Amino acid sequence: MEQSPEVPRSAPMAKDIAARFREKITGPDREYGPGDRLPAARSLAKELGVQLMTVQSAYGQLRDEGLILTQQGRGTFVRDPAVPLGTEPGSSPTFAALAAELSTIHDALRSFGERLDRLERLVGSETPPSP
Repeated sequence: MEQSPEVPRSAPMAKDIAARFREKITGPDREYGPGDRLPAARSLAKELGVQLMTVQSAYGQLRDEGLILTQQGRGTFVRDPAVPLGTEPGSSPTFAALAAELSTIHDALRSFGERLDRLERLVGSETPPSP
């Protein structure tokens, strides 16, 4: 019986690398937890046989999803979901300010919703039933 020649493996695309690390971060058999450092992009690119930009794009996808954060000169780390976005050590001051502003807006909307609920109960108790 003749074996077929081995088919060369194609290099993974950024979305494939992102999916692989997403599973390693969020899947049931997690390999990386909050605060864990991911492989350096340059060494991972070499290991996978892809361009550095491909790994950087994959990491960018995960960063956009809020799964990881990159600290200049330190590396790429799994983000702790318990820590509000933008408040991690090394976050940009602009991002931290935006996160604080969004938190304030969120609190104001919650308060507004509670007042609206009270008003609806008050008005609802005073209006006669509709025919």
